[in-house]
Amino acid sequence: MKKLDRFILKAFLGPFAAILLIVVFILMMQFLWLYIDELVGKGLGLGVVLEFMFWGGCTILPLALPLATLLASMMTIGQMAEHNELMAIKSAGISLGRVLLPLGAAAVVVSIAAFFTGNDLVPKAFNEIFTLRDDIGRTKEEIKIPSGTFYDGIEGYILRVEDQNKEGMMYSVMVYDHTSGKANTALTIADSAQMKLSKAKDYLTFTLYHGTNYQENNTRAYRDTTLELQHVNFDRQTLIIPLKNYAFEKSDSSRFGSQAKAMRLGDLSHQRDSLRQTTTDAHKRYCAEIRHGSTFFLGDQLDTARNALKERPPFSDEGFCKWKSLKDEISATGRAAEDATRMAGDLNNYGHDLYEPIYYLRRTDIEFFKKFAQALACLLLFFIGAPLGALIRKGGLGTSAIVSVLFFVLYWVVDISGTKLARDGAVAARAGTFISAFVLAPIGAFLTWKAVKDASLFGNDTMASWFRKVTSKLVRLVRPTRIVYMGTPEFAVAPLDALRKNGYKVVGVVTVADKPSGRGLKMNESAVKQYAVANGIPVLQPLKLKDPEFLDALRAWKADLFVVVAFRMLPEEVWRMPRLGTFNLHAALLPQYRGAAPINWAVINGERLTGVTTFMIDKDIDTGGIILRQESRIGPEDTAGEVHDRLMELGSNLVIETVEGLIQHNVETRVQRSFIQGSEVLKPAPKLSKETCRIDWKQPSRTVFNLVRGLSPYPAAWTELVHENGERLPLKIYFGRPVSADKYGPAAPGTLFSDGKSYLAVATSDGALELTDLQLAGKKRLAVRDFLAGFRDSSSFHAE
Repeated sequence: MKKLDRFILKAFLGPFAAILLIVVFILMMQFLWLYIDELVGKGLGLGVVLEFMFWGGCTILPLALPLATLLASMMTIGQMAEHNELMAIKSAGISLGRVLLPLGAAAVVVSIAAFFTGNDLVPKAFNEIFTLRDDIGRTKEEIKIPSGTFYDGIEGYILRVEDQNKEGMMYSVMVYDHTSGKANTALTIADSAQMKLSKAKDYLTFTLYHGTNYQENNTRAYRDTTLELQHVNFDRQTLIIPLKNYAFEKSDSSRFGSQAKAMRLGDLSHQRDSLRQTTTDAHKRYCAEIRHGSTFFLGDQLDTARNALKERPPFSDEGFCKWKSLKDEISATGRAAEDATRMAGDLNNYGHDLYEPIYYLRRTDIEFFKKFAQALACLLLFFIGAPLGALIRKGGLGTSAIVSVLFFVLYWVVDISGTKLARDGAVAARAGTFISAFVLAPIGAFLTWKAVKDASLFGNDTMASWFRKVTSKLVRLVRPTRIVYMGTPEFAVAPLDALRKNGYKVVGVVTVADKPSGRGLKMNESAVKQYAVANGIPVLQPLKLKDPEFLDALRAWKADLFVVVAFRMLPEEVWRMPRLGTFNLHAALLPQYRGAAPINWAVINGERLTGVTTFMIDKDIDTGGIILRQESRIGPEDTAGEVHDRLMELGSNLVIETVEGLIQHNVETRVQRSFIQGSEVLKPAPKLSKETCRIDWKQPSRTVFNLVRGLSPYPAAWTELVHENGERLPLKIYFGRPVSADKYGPAAPGTLFSDGKSYLAVATSDGALELTDLQLAGKKRLAVRDFLAGFRDSSSFHAE
């Protein structure tokens, strides 16, 4: 083995082992969560639980090995490409195919190991799992007698304990003895009692103190209807109750050896032959019964040999379907219908008789082929993971890992679907189990070919670029104004929709690039992109607006006008491109509130009036000549979300007016300083930060209230609830109402006021803010009543 091979294998084996352990651990936790209800409350020893988990981990190896092979091969090649090691190897004259050779050999070894694991270890594991589940299911739950209720968990006895302490002493004890088969004829009442379970859990010792035994004799003679009652007092009495199935007992694991999942390849092959022979014999028997039955009027017509001797085609008879009268024809037709119905019933009964052996035959075939399919999946996923690492040139847990996992999810979904179709009989067992291989094989071949040829995953001209070029060449006789729309959030969707509905030609949309977000790092598309894709509008998503490739693609749209709503600052080479210019819709009355968050800041500052403005873009931020403005009132309790929705509608109309005016050349722009009145101070609208959203309870109630509604519903004002022990709970506040200090009295800012049921208020410098809509970190957004239902210890907290 050469040094290069050792180097590559060493780089592969480490991640493979680590990923395999991680995947097995994660799937084992899922396995434990699935069966946790069967394990708890049975008093099982740690050894039993660990054995159950061990065999459970063995059953998930066929799923973990392909995923580990995929990710390990991707990370190995990806890291080599990311650190330029792959480039150095290629510069030495060694091809990628040669680099993949030792990894391919390792993948073959993993596939062979996966086959033997599925054939030898997994059946043993399923056998043990089935046995353990059955034994655990027969084990009764531990005896835990609750206070204040009648407990019937002990066979033949009903007990009631009024109270008990931590030392195990029970008080006011009642014991009903039903072992005689008669209800409530033997009762023991004691002031106190102690219970002790034997080590083997085969009997229970009940020591009772200072009580009375009551025993009724309900036997009656012919003439004697009297009842006898024994009444015996005692100071101490010991009651021994025999127990059964309270201790876990492991049984013989060979009981489930006939299950398909618990059988090795040889056993499955033998069972397949037996079931196939059974179904074949049944088919022959049923065919013979139908053939020789009384249903067919001319039975020998089915004998092809006899028909050949008589040199006549089947079902040819001189008197066939000929009747002397209409009555005979009706009678014959009725008999034929009855015979057909009877035959249909017979065939249906035959189908029911064969359902069970055919069903077990399908399951046996599936398990037989699955042992080969799972081993093959390791090899096929290697030919996806390794080329992906070379093509994406990243080997960490970023984009390449996400793409690899998506391919594994594809394999998993297709495999599950194929197995279900095969189990239901919709497709053959061989096709159902190998359908994932049929899907992965061409993908792996394509990716491997791309990687070996050192080609990029996609060409320079994507389908979207090609579509845009074709669209730009379709010039109509009456050429409409070509508009390119630039925007990102939900606020920008309504103006785009208004442009389309009013008949304007939107030739393309420019929005931000997709970004991974959330715990699963799922690619998040902007609202404008989602709308554009849904309506068939081409989309550009540049990372840099000065990128030459983006500029070329933008010019290819041959736009007459750019419309910008809630987008990034444009470089001069972009906004100067169209002949009619570029204008922007801003959600404020410029020149006030220039910046990224005008709606939020207008509400935070307690403004009563805001609006929307269209202006021509220049080299600075929000400073261009104003085209049109439209005012809108802000109510005293309006949130930023409510103002956002009103301005979105106003902005849509204003965009239509501005576009029409620019096309007709009947608008004039005004410099922004002409709108400044006297000594009016301009207020900025910078981007919101986490510290901006934090509530300072030392501020007046109105200031805090404006901050809360100015940040509602997004990103939401927040504070921290600090417990007396120092625990901190982040809390988002979506709405509240300011109240004066007279309502709750003077208190330090941040003090909580609550009755634990209907209200929760936080003290400010001059009063308090009554919270009505809030959310703890990691919890759902709730109204204050629902919130307090799960947050009762408010007196131990204060807000900071």
